[in-house]
Amino acid sequence: MKKTIIIAFLAFVLGIGITTTYYYFKDNSGGQSAAGPTTEQKTLVEQYQPAEEIPEIADEYDVVVIGGEPEGVAAAVSAARNGSSVLLVEHRPGLGGLMTYGMLNFIDMVQGIGGESAVAGIFKEWHQLVGGGSSYDIELAKAAFLKLVEDEENITLALETDFTSAIVENGTVTGAELENKNGNFTVNGKRFIDATQDANFAADAGVPFNVGGEDINLKNRLMSVTPMIHLTGLDWDGVKKAADDEVFGYGEVTPIVAWGFGDLHTTYPAVEENTRLRGLNLVRVPGSDGAEDQYYINALQVFGVDGLDEASKAEGLERGIRETEHIVKWLRENFPGFENAEIASFPDEMYIRETRHMKAEYILQMSDIWTNADHWDSIGFGGYPVDVQATSPNDYGYVLSSPVQYSVPFRSLVPLEIDNILVVSRSAGYSSLAAGSARIIPTGMAAAEAGGAAAAQSIEADMNFRELSKNEEAIEQLRTTLADQGAKVEHFDIDYPYEGEWFDGAVQYLMDYGLAFGGYDNDLQVDKPQGALGFLKTLGTGLVHTDDRLNEQYGDKLAEITAGVTSAEEMLTREAAGTYLVEAFSDETVSDAPWDQAFELGLMDETIHSRVDSERELTRAEGYYLLYSVLVNLNEELE
Repeated sequence: MKKTIIIAFLAFVLGIGITTTYYYFKDNSGGQSAAGPTTEQKTLVEQYQPAEEIPEIADEYDVVVIGGEPEGVAAAVSAARNGSSVLLVEHRPGLGGLMTYGMLNFIDMVQGIGGESAVAGIFKEWHQLVGGGSSYDIELAKAAFLKLVEDEENITLALETDFTSAIVENGTVTGAELENKNGNFTVNGKRFIDATQDANFAADAGVPFNVGGEDINLKNRLMSVTPMIHLTGLDWDGVKKAADDEVFGYGEVTPIVAWGFGDLHTTYPAVEENTRLRGLNLVRVPGSDGAEDQYYINALQVFGVDGLDEASKAEGLERGIRETEHIVKWLRENFPGFENAEIASFPDEMYIRETRHMKAEYILQMSDIWTNADHWDSIGFGGYPVDVQATSPNDYGYVLSSPVQYSVPFRSLVPLEIDNILVVSRSAGYSSLAAGSARIIPTGMAAAEAGGAAAAQSIEADMNFRELSKNEEAIEQLRTTLADQGAKVEHFDIDYPYEGEWFDGAVQYLMDYGLAFGGYDNDLQVDKPQGALGFLKTLGTGLVHTDDRLNEQYGDKLAEITAGVTSAEEMLTREAAGTYLVEAFSDETVSDAPWDQAFELGLMDETIHSRVDSERELTRAEGYYLLYSVLVNLNEELE
């Protein structure tokens, strides 16, 4: 079941037009009940606890996996099952990373073709161990990850162990320097897999990367981070009544999850600077044997945190903890069902959505997601909406599109310049916009499972990752291995919005630069009139996103022209469009036929020039194409 809840209308998001922003939730509970853990799950938690002693680390392994995130578990297990000796290195005292130590215990599922889960394999094994629903008990999740690892005799698990540096010889990773309470170690490996959130090991090895939105000239774009709120004492019936009464707007409550309440965006008065409470994503984890139910909220947004700076993260977490205390006090006084709520604990770390994006053999693009693209080297699937979170208290973020299903190419795991290493976390070879979808855990675990299998295969074939990524026969062997392991890798061919329309290519271009927004409905409203202000604002954004040199050359003049359009109701006509283009991008005096003049100056192509053959308002489809044509022509002039 899919629920979408309107929380705000943002006029002219990046200038395209009126765009609806939603707070999104998919109910993946599958009928999950409010019963506590089963006998089998209790036994699992009791049986699988981390060893008190760190095992002895050998001098060499076939595969060294850095990072005990869910992706690291999937990579290590997959490599071990394919015959490799594996060392899994994790700095925390247990496994699961953000999902367990950051309390992010809600799973954003990938509902692919036919609404069925598009990710199986090792992710599915873990998911079934924790109940197969949309949420899970954190201790159970840790135990389930540990079970997957400890059940493989080929894996050595080194918890509470840090890597201090990567060893690189002639552009090839050959080893890692490690440190734990037993001392310092040098471990060699035939293959390395970076499963850390921020690709720290790969970055240390010299792999090139972008930070934040640097690929569209927005390096300083910092999406909000989230410290989870952990409570006890809620009255679930009271929360349900608040939803029924729409106390804070539309809300839904099932036996284990609640979502919505979007009015909190504007109703809750934040105390700490650069924080905000959005609509609630609330998870109930039932207790057992008389234990209290536990409640987790993903709704606090903390802005201005640099996820690559330890001091910034520490400050952000402290600020978030202080704001959590204010939030809970306010909820007790204002939100039915929270009257007796108490803070149970604070998270050890925050949900940081974005830092590095590795430069890879193939960068997964927004147009791949928009077009539900398959790839010849597909090794897993994505399908979650492209969710770009808010960057300040003054915006609400946006959703670029909601795909049915797309594939992740193996090439996107293979970094440029440095050999013998894969990156399988959210920092893999995804564009900063595509990562808004590809960063979720099921897709990450699918990619990581492929990485582990590829490591074993590449050793056996004496073929490095880059060679493997370019060898069709080897990729088919990898895909067969994954299918045999229960992963989903079948090729597919499905339609996408506006496929085959005359403006199809223009939309794909604009999607890659974050200049078109389909939202959850993938509706670009192509038949509606194009607003003049929206067109000019988006054109100005396009100057920055495609090549900032264009902004330096033309930005001030275009901003002056945009400031002259004072009404959002003014529509873009053919001759007005020509006038704007001639004034902004040339030194000529505007003629009596500015549309033709702009064409003669090379500011648009023949397709759009001939299509609008008389003075009239442009449609949004024509506005999209004109934006594309102008930006392409301006960028070609720079070359």
